[in-house]
Amino acid sequence: METIRAILLMILSMALLAGTDAFIKLATATASIGQTMLGMSLGGTILFLLLARVRRVPVFTRDALHPMVLLRNATEIVAAVGMIVGVTYTALPVFAAITQAGPLIVTMGAALFLKEQVGLRRWLAVLVGLTGMMIVIRPWSASFTGWELFAVLGITALSARDLITRLAPAHITALSISTWGFAATILPALVLLAMADKPLTSEPKTAMYILGAVLVTTSGYLAITTAMRMAPASVVSPFRYTRLIFATILSIVIFDVWPDGWTLIGGAMILGAGLYSFLRERRLAKAAVIANG
Repeated sequence: METIRAILLMILSMALLAGTDAFIKLATATASIGQTMLGMSLGGTILFLLLARVRRVPVFTRDALHPMVLLRNATEIVAAVGMIVGVTYTALPVFAAITQAGPLIVTMGAALFLKEQVGLRRWLAVLVGLTGMMIVIRPWSASFTGWELFAVLGITALSARDLITRLAPAHITALSISTWGFAATILPALVLLAMADKPLTSEPKTAMYILGAVLVTTSGYLAITTAMRMAPASVVSPFRYTRLIFATILSIVIFDVWPDGWTLIGGAMILGAGLYSFLRERRLAKAAVIANG
């Protein structure tokens, strides 16, 4: 029963994070990227600080200056800029399909930089997934705008962030790391705001979209954290790919944008490769336990 609840929480978190993308797209229709990002950065930081206070987790400590934490914050900044620019100017189904390649990029990074063992089959799965991403982006076609590369930059930086998180000292709590990560994006948001070609908007509807993005993002994060603690990652992680389904539904319902055939093909390749990689990793982990048992 605990495992089922964890799976349902993971699916819920993916629905919430797909909602983040939709809220950002709605907000940036009238507000600048800088204003939207600043609202999310400030809102997320305040919510995490309040949560840390409730849980009595110290945030203002010397651990905030640890090299791995600072490096993680740098990747968080790049990821935030890449993702918010990408989702603003890219069709939601395309953006969602690109971001689904994240776990495969993590696998590749873990092999190249953390020297984790990755076999030939999982390398082939990574290759298939990245090929699927190229089919979604289609840089050779007339539909390619160049904004898709920001989504690629964003998901690559997020994957690097996840790898660096593994190198952070174990005594630093996830809540502290997340609070620092949100706070780190405030300064680049101010820079983007200063560079914006749109004036500040005070429309209540825009403010509600930004607030909605803050709430669903932090709720999604908490749902993921809870799910990962309730059940093994190998069980719940494959359900991360439901985000593509939710993003497609929201794109159709809210923006009346349907994915084209190439996006569906590329997305299916990314989905299949990611699921295979997870299942293969789980099988090898079970075999290792039996062998050592």
